[in-house]
Amino acid sequence: MLQEPRNQRDGILREVFIMVRSLVPWGLNLPRPLQTLRREVDTLFDRFFEDGGTDWDPMMAYCPQTDLAETDEAYEVTMELPGLNSDEVAVEFSDGQLWISGEKKEETEEKGKTYHRVERRYGQFRRGIPLTHPVKDENIEASFKDGVVTVRVPKAEEAKPKRIPIASS
Repeated sequence: MLQEPRNQRDGILREVFIMVRSLVPWGLNLPRPLQTLRREVDTLFDRFFEDGGTDWDPMMAYCPQTDLAETDEAYEVTMELPGLNSDEVAVEFSDGQLWISGEKKEETEEKGKTYHRVERRYGQFRRGIPLTHPVKDENIEASFKDGVVTVRVPKAEEAKPKRIPIASS
């Protein structure tokens, strides 16, 4: 807490300090004990999340990397699923959303091994991808090759861009 100014000069310095303090980002000018505490807490959080830290968040347990591309004719969804077979993956279309789900099973531990770091993710996943335009759901095609599932969703005719001719006068 700031003390009351003893004279006019102290009052001006106090106003300048308050004005300058409001321009400095919050974390940069903390007193030394608070800077040390902040650094230690930042390090703690960095180490927690660096080591996985996802045991408490089931949504982060296994979430495959997914790309969504769009052309004039169709949507194309590509999802990386290393270690899975096509029979372990399900593709569904419902209420304007494409759903891809499956499960990557954890490998059993071998006796005599001590794991020092486990970074690979395992578990069930279910990704919903909303498609904004009407599609031909009866013509959806899915393929699986080298651990990558590719789903092609053709757009309905009314969703495809139409070229409008310009009449010349």
